[in-house]
Amino acid sequence: MFGYGKKKDYDINILDAYDLIVENQSKPKFMILDVRTPQEFAESRIENAKNIDYNSNTFKNEVSKLERDGKYLVYCRSGMRSLNATKIMMDLGFTDVKNMEGGITKWINKGLPIKV
Repeated sequence: MFGYGKKKDYDINILDAYDLIVENQSKPKFMILDVRTPQEFAESRIENAKNIDYNSNTFKNEVSKLERDGKYLVYCRSGMRSLNATKIMMDLGFTDVKNMEGGITKWINKGLPIKV
């Protein structure tokens, strides 16, 4: 009715996120961006992910250094920090950013591969 619960263009489900990684992993402008804390990142992560902590005071500055015309898959633990990070990136002029709904928790629950 008012757009509540409507899926946004930048949201992507876990299985589509996996397919996105498989299809783009060898492309130089593709990046998996983990926005959890360094401690969370050290415990488990999606292989080849880069960590930029959303809660860090330098988050916006670090993200600003990335190529705006790249393709990005952003995730966190459950999907909230990555959603906010995705919105910030879009506000900064990034054009191809996807938020992985459910985060790494849902990824692990689906039995998809992680690096520990």
